[in-house]
Order: sequence, then structure tokens, then C-alpha cells
Amino acid sequence: MAKAKIKKIKITLVKSTISSKKNQLANVEALGLRKIGSSNELTDNIQIRGMIKKVSHLVTVEEI
Repeated sequence: MAKAKIKKIKITLVKSTISSKKNQLANVEALGLRKIGSSNELTDNIQIRGMIKKVSHLVTVEEI
């Protein structure tokens, strides 16, 4: 019986958060992103996808 592979995604901050709303800034920080160009690998689940949707104009997403 094969084990299911856990899907991961790589999220990269590509735009500044200076003029963003408070909830968008909080989502970016919760995703583990600080500076432009910083990236983080997270498991792909519903909660993370929802956070990405709120800040989709600031980040890029790659499936690993």
C-alpha cells in the first residue's frame, strides 16, 4: 500500500505590503513572508489556500 504524498507549495512575496490593508498584512506575516523576494514552503491545505487568495496580488505560488 503506497503512502499518499503530502503536497507542498512555495509562496513568494513579489510586491510590497506598504499600502495593504491590515488583514492582508497579517496574512502575509502568517504565511511567513517578510521582505520582497522571501519565500516559504508550506503544506497545501484549505486554510493556506484561503490566505493566499486574500493576498494573491502580492504573492506567487508554485506547486512542488
